[in-house]
Order: sequence, then C-alpha cells, then structure tokens
Amino acid sequence: MWSRGFLQQVVRHASTVRQVGVLFDVDGVLLRGGSVIPAAQRALRKLVDRNHNFLFPVVFVTNAGSCLRHHKAQQLSHLLDMQITPEQVVLSHSPLQMMKSFHNKCVLVSGQGPVTQIAHTLGFQKVVTMEQLSEHHPLLDMVDHSRRPTSTPSSSRILPQIQAIILFGEPVRWETNLQLITDVLLTNGRPGCVYDTQLLAQMPVLACNMDLLWMADAPSPRFGHGMFLLCLESVYKKLTGQDLEYEMVLGKPSLLTYQYAEQLLCQQNQNHKLSTVYAVGDNLMTDIYGANLYNRYLAKHHTDMMSSTKLVVQGTGTQTMMAEEELPFAAQCCSILVCTGVYNPHSPLPGDQNISEMMFHGHKDLKLEPDLMEPSHVVEDVEAAVDLMLQQESSKT
Repeated sequence: MWSRGFLQQVVRHASTVRQVGVLFDVDGVLLRGGSVIPAAQRALRKLVDRNHNFLFPVVFVTNAGSCLRHHKAQQLSHLLDMQITPEQVVLSHSPLQMMKSFHNKCVLVSGQGPVTQIAHTLGFQKVVTMEQLSEHHPLLDMVDHSRRPTSTPSSSRILPQIQAIILFGEPVRWETNLQLITDVLLTNGRPGCVYDTQLLAQMPVLACNMDLLWMADAPSPRFGHGMFLLCLESVYKKLTGQDLEYEMVLGKPSLLTYQYAEQLLCQQNQNHKLSTVYAVGDNLMTDIYGANLYNRYLAKHHTDMMSSTKLVVQGTGTQTMMAEEELPFAAQCCSILVCTGVYNPHSPLPGDQNISEMMFHGHKDLKLEPDLMEPSHVVEDVEAAVDLMLQQESSKT
C-alpha cells in the first residue's frame, strides 16, 4: 500500500507538471443508493491534503438530474465527509445553460424534483410542468380512473403554445408523462387540439440522461431515464411511423457533457490545460463509451487541428459551436471501469464476445462500436482506480 506522504508527493508533482484531472461517476463508483461504498472514502482521502483540499482538479459527473447542482454538492459533501463545491459537480442537465437559443422559448419539462427551479436556474424563462399541463387539460390523462374529472373542467388561464420539450429524468407517473408528451408532440405544442401525425417538422426535444440502467441498493440494476426514453420512442414510432428525433441528448456519454466537465477541471487548474483526464465509472454503455468517445475526439483535435476559429463539436443528438478559447486541450482521456456498480465482473468484456444490437444498451443515437466499450483499465473499486492513476503518473516522472 502506498504511504500517504508519498502519494501526496506524487499527486503534487502530477498536478503541477502532468496537470492531471479526474472525472468520477457517482452511483456505482462512490455510492450505492444512499450508502457510501467503503472504498470511496479511502480513495478520496488519498487525493486531499491535510487541509482537505483536493491536490488536483476533480469533478463529479453524474447522470442524475432531479436536483439542483448545489444540493448535489451538499449531498456528496455530507456522504463523503469532505467539502465539494457546486463547481465540482456536473449533472446531466448542466450543459443546458449553454443552450441560450432555447432560453426564451416556452418549454414543457418532465422529471422529478424541483423541475421548475432547475429550469430557471439553467436560464429557461417560460416553463410549463406536467402538473400544470394536466391541470389545464384534465381530459388528457385518462389512465388512472380515480383521477378522471367528474365534471366538465373550465379554466380561465390560457397556456402559451409549447415550443420545446425538456426531459430532465425519469418521471414518477410514466403513463401520464408518455400521454401528455405525445399529445404535445402530435399537436405542435397545442395539446387541446386534434393529433396531426403528418407534421412537417417535429418539435425540439432535449433529453438529459440516457442511462438505461443504474445501480442503487438493489442486487440488480434499476430502470433509468433511458428506459423511459425507449418507451416514448416506441409510442411515437407506433403512432407516426417516424423515429423520434432529439435536438440534443445530454449526460454521459455525450461529448458535450465531457467537454463541459473538462472546462470545470481547467477552471480548477487556473485555466491551464490538462495532460490527461482520467474518467472512472461503472457502466460500459455510458461511462466507458463516453470517455473513449471523448478520447477519440481529443485525438482528432490534436492530430487534425482546424484552421478556422470555430470547431464544430458533434455529440450525441446534438451539434453546437464553441469558441476556440473554450475548446478542450487534454491530450487524452483514460477510461477506468470499476466492479462495484452496473458492470458485472463475471460478464465478458466487449472484446471477449460478439455484441449484437439486442445486447447493446446504448441510446438509439449511439452507434454500436465495441471498441468504445473497451475500458483502458478494469479495477476492483474506486480506491484501486486512484492507486492506478497515481502509479501511472509516478511512472512518467
């Protein structure tokens, strides 16, 4: 076992010379439900000094999205017994604050938690919740017989036409959200009208968190927001014969999420570029796929520098422009898979088997590329991941 003093010396040297940054997934890496994985506290203690300050840039990247950023930072600080700031947290919806072209549009939001407050914090000014939509149009939600109106509803308030849909995360009442989102999509934002399945253009849909499964306290993984998206896509396809298209899909493994996370790492590094970003996760389809996809993007950036002052970053279901000075400069992103979450260490890795479309749990906008699901390293837990990182960096000195 590495001594604490030697580890800190290595990290300081790596921090100032190698300029290393770390992206930690949360569920399945640091936490299981509301419980801390024992290796997590041991791992993080190796990365802080005597004043409990991180010795190099660290960002916690989670596909959770049912809370505000500062609330997640407070939760992690409490559970992990160390100070974590909101600037060290990336939620699945965090990059939406960069999508200013939608901030003035009337948006319908779906998910759990303080969705209105989350939307306002991200910059959206005109927000309609599922509850408000259902209250204004009570005849639309007919699945639960006990909630059906007993008299003809009347409302003096007129809701504005909905111009975009934001899916923050899995809702509580899936049947209600599936019905109302479909109503909005097929009426071009006027759910009180008759369906038009031949609309020339589909309303923009911005989805956060495409995790099909995630690891909680149960023995096996639980349904994630990706499962809800799969249901919505199936309903839309059945009714229209068309694929549901996304204006943007955020959260791991989208490139924009990793790019946004690296910006936060660089800010902690006094805006100096990083040499290596280590990404630690438990899910092959999101954490590892995303880190490897980002590593491919970084390699292209460094080997094929574009002459223009802008670079188009194509992520999953999105295309956006970022100024040259905001572009990432890390030389590589190294993926580390831990065995404490979604990944089952008794299952073969993609390179050891033929993956079919039926076995691929990634979002429909992702291509089946087995090499992107091959982690750079596989370790037992997050402490082993930190030890590996420190060993890797010490070998470069």
